[in-house]
Amino acid sequence: MVLYCLTHMASNRITVRVPKQLEALLRDRSRTRGQTPSDVVRDALETYLGFGGRSLSAYELARGAGVIGCATREPKDLSTNRSHFDGFGKKR
Repeated sequence: MVLYCLTHMASNRITVRVPKQLEALLRDRSRTRGQTPSDVVRDALETYLGFGGRSLSAYELARGAGVIGCATREPKDLSTNRSHFDGFGKKR
C-alpha cells in the first residue's frame, strides 16, 4: 500500500528493538508482500496512527495475511467445481 501523504516526505531513521519472534514475523510478511521490512513497518505505522487514506480490500487483507496461494496441493478448480463441496457442512 502506498500512501500519498507521507511517501514523498523526507525520511528519518529510527531504531526499534523487537523480540526475535516479531522480527521473524516481520521478515515473513515482507517476503509475502514483496516489500522491504522498512516498507511493512511504515505501512503499519501509517495505518496505526491513522494516516491511511483508504481501507484495505478483502484481497489486500488476505494477501497481507499470507492466505492467497496457500492451498498449493488442492485441485485447481477448488473454488468453481461444485463436486468438491459434496458433504460440506454435514456431520460425519
